[in-house]
Amino acid sequence: MRYGPAVRRRKLGAELRRQRELTGMTSRQAADVVGWHQSKVSRIETGSSGAKPADVARLLDAYRVSDPELRALLGALCGADSAEPGDGRTGARRGWWYAYRDLLPSAYLDFISLESEASRSRTLETTVVPGLLQTPEYARAVTRAALADPPAHQVDELVRVRMARQAVLHREKPRKPLELCAILDEAVLRHEVGSPEVMAGQLSHLLETAALPNVRLHVLPFSRGNHIGITGPFVIFSFPRIADLDVVVLDHLTSSLYLERKEDLRAYASAFAMLRAHALPQEKSLEYIAGIHHGTQ
Repeated sequence: MRYGPAVRRRKLGAELRRQRELTGMTSRQAADVVGWHQSKVSRIETGSSGAKPADVARLLDAYRVSDPELRALLGALCGADSAEPGDGRTGARRGWWYAYRDLLPSAYLDFISLESEASRSRTLETTVVPGLLQTPEYARAVTRAALADPPAHQVDELVRVRMARQAVLHREKPRKPLELCAILDEAVLRHEVGSPEVMAGQLSHLLETAALPNVRLHVLPFSRGNHIGITGPFVIFSFPRIADLDVVVLDHLTSSLYLERKEDLRAYASAFAMLRAHALPQEKSLEYIAGIHHGTQ
């Protein structure tokens, strides 16, 4: 897990191979330029072995890739958080979440790094408000419920991480804010988390956040009956400029499952489109949330 799960290794390798082919180099020529054996280049390109941030930067230098956005994205895919800080030669960098590496499981660290580099996130939630839209009080209540008698300092740190993640919605140039489209089952809005006061604050926060131009909220009312989303929540991350890097993430109690096959991506993208068509449009969704918030719905 140090350099990311298999899905990210393969996607990284495929993009590095594409960049090499754009230069007209063979894998042997690329290996000669960077001073490696050809087998190392091949293993990285097939995803059969992980690549360190310094390795990726070295290949990108050889391929004359200077685009900082692309270099940052590929650095995130290989796990640039393992790089030495301030290493200008490799172009590697650490994300803010590196400071929490001893607190957070590797699957969560990996999820955050994907989220930080994504340009778009499509998410279905059936039980809780998405982390990017939670208030501190709601996040605290969810954290306490998810862990067995956690110490106060651990809860504080986890809530701090949850709040820090939300910065992606407010990014400024040169990075555009993350485009978030969230479909919420009505159970998310009805299930009391923490206390009535916590829920009131959370519902109010949803309405405020939905005013952001990069945030879309859709509610699936109980009255809409069964839908394909009853099988569970999921997130689809999309990345700038490289459509083939899309990843579906399924969360479980003790781990996360990453789906990368084209047929899986098509299936989940199609499911999300169906769910969005089945749900209320944004304006009606916000009216629905407001009605629950004020007790009229």
